Amino acid sequence: MTEIDLGPLNQLIGIWGGKKGTDVSPEVVGEESTDYYETLTIEYVGDVTNAENQTLLSVRYHQEVHDLANDDVIHDQVGYWYFDPETDVICQSLTIPRAVALLAGGTVETDGSRSVFSVSSKEGDKDWGIVQQPFMRDNARTTAFTHKMTVDGNGLHYEQTIMLEIYGRTFAHTDENSLTRA
Repeated sequence: MTEIDLGPLNQLIGIWGGKKGTDVSPEVVGEESTDYYETLTIEYVGDVTNAENQTLLSVRYHQEVHDLANDDVIHDQVGYWYFDPETDVICQSLTIPRAVALLAGGTVETDGSRSVFSVSSKEGDKDWGIVQQPFMRDNARTTAFTHKMTVDGNGLHYEQTIMLEIYGRTFAHTDENSLTRA
């Protein structure tokens, strides 16, 4: 099989698993910390040509997160990672079943086998924005998103923060995990 050159996205392809995740989410009063395990499947999609002048390289992913204590699914996310080799811009699009979607953009820095993907988006940004259904906008509004993912060989570590306006306050909902490629 011939390897397809997806630039830094090549390092992402595979089935990843990790059992060391920690989710810190808001409660009406205070916060809750949940340990979790997850499976992250990333697969080749291909390249896409936009308006005959831009070619994006892309991979599709599905992330399924389970509570370590009881195996309940606590998060399910689908999306794409894109790389523009002309500008070196990296993008992540994602959707969750709460009817929230976003497009985050940023950079990827590669040094040998190690790549660091850093993307962000914020409410109202004309380039990297957030869209949410009315209930979420009015009750648990996402105002910003940052995601840093480091890949080195068969190891992947990520940290992400979702800024929420919820329960009458601003809350930094965080997730962090280390995964290994199967």
